[in-house]
Formats: sequence, structure tokens, C-alpha cells
Amino acid sequence: MSGIFEEVVSYDGANQFLLVVVTLAWLYMAGYLANTFAMLWGKWIPALTGMPVKPIDAGRLHSDGNRLLGDGKTWNGFIGGSMTAGLLTMLQHHLSVGRILAGDRPTVDLLAGVSEDAWFWVGGAYGAAFVLGCVLGFGTMTGDALGSFIKRRRGMKREGDVSSKAPLLDTLPFAILLYLFGLLFFSQALHGQTEFILPMLATLIATPIVHRLFNLVGYKLGLKSVPY
Repeated sequence: MSGIFEEVVSYDGANQFLLVVVTLAWLYMAGYLANTFAMLWGKWIPALTGMPVKPIDAGRLHSDGNRLLGDGKTWNGFIGGSMTAGLLTMLQHHLSVGRILAGDRPTVDLLAGVSEDAWFWVGGAYGAAFVLGCVLGFGTMTGDALGSFIKRRRGMKREGDVSSKAPLLDTLPFAILLYLFGLLFFSQALHGQTEFILPMLATLIATPIVHRLFNLVGYKLGLKSVPY
């Protein structure tokens, strides 16, 4: 592990651990938000523009008689969510470029310590940021689709625009796959440092709680039809 990585991921005591957790959230923010971007591309933009919506499962049924994924999982959202995560990562890099030290936490540069020989270094630093974000978004969307597949196998169907109530399956699969993609594909960046595993576990425990709180706020504001 390089000196830059060691500085950013190190912690001593509860306060430092919390700072590392917030730093982790900054590094993976685009991936976490890919789900929101997917709703933008899969639902809101088609509703406004008339853009055709392409379900990932193309209407196919599983042997249990239920759809593989359902109409809520579309190529529009999958691809749009992943690419928008890439654009957000470019913006994060622009806002934090050069912030590579422990004292720069939590908003460190997402490309801190990354050299030009990294596999995702395509088209310079901004290109690398875009690829990084797209891959993280792809991980999120893959996990989200996996959660939907499991829900369908358990008979938990979407009713119109209202999703079934399954907070763990709605959050943990995408968060787990997001972190796995970071650890597996970005060992040359901060995202792939194994010292982040404990903070990752902490955020996985907190994710369903935070997800529930955000949904309750959205329900109270009239942005969601159900509080989950």
C-alpha cells in the first residue's frame, strides 16, 4: 500500500474511524447514487420525452411463472445510471483534484495515488474518473437487479409503480456489489484498499436504516407513494 493510501485509510479511535467512514461514502457516492440516476433515466425522462423503455428481461418469465426482473428494471436505467455515475465521478475529481493527504479527508481526490499505468486510465485523469464511476455504477445496478431477481423468486412483485416492501433486498445487494466491484477492480485506487473493509461493513449495517429514513422523508414530502 502506497504512503498516500495508508494516510487516507488509517484511523486511531472512534473519531478517526467515523472520518474514514465518511471518506468512504465520498469515494463511493457516485455508485450509491446510481440507483437514483437509474430512476431518472428509466422513468422520469421517458415520461417527459416519450423515450422507449426497454425492460432488461424483455418480458421473459421464470419457471416459477413470475417475471425475471419486471418492468421496473430497464436498460434505460441500468446504462443511464452507470454512465451518470461516471459523470458525477468526473465532477468529484474536478472539485477535489490534488487533495491527496490524510488532512484532506473526507473529500479526498478520487484519483489520489492512481498512476497512468492503471488499467482504467483512459483519456487522461477525467477519462479515468469516468471509467471508475461507470464501473461502480455498473456494480450498483447489477446488485439492484440481483435484489429484484431474488424478490421475484420469493413472490414479491411490483404492483404498478409501487414496489414491494423489502428494505434489505432493496439496499444490501446493490451496496454489497458496489463495494465488491471497488475492491476487485480498483486495487490501484483508494476504492480497492482492503483496509476499508471494516468501514464498509459499518456502512452496510447503516445502509438500510439510512434508506428507510430517506424514504420516510420522501413519503412525507409527497415524493413517494409508500414510506419504504
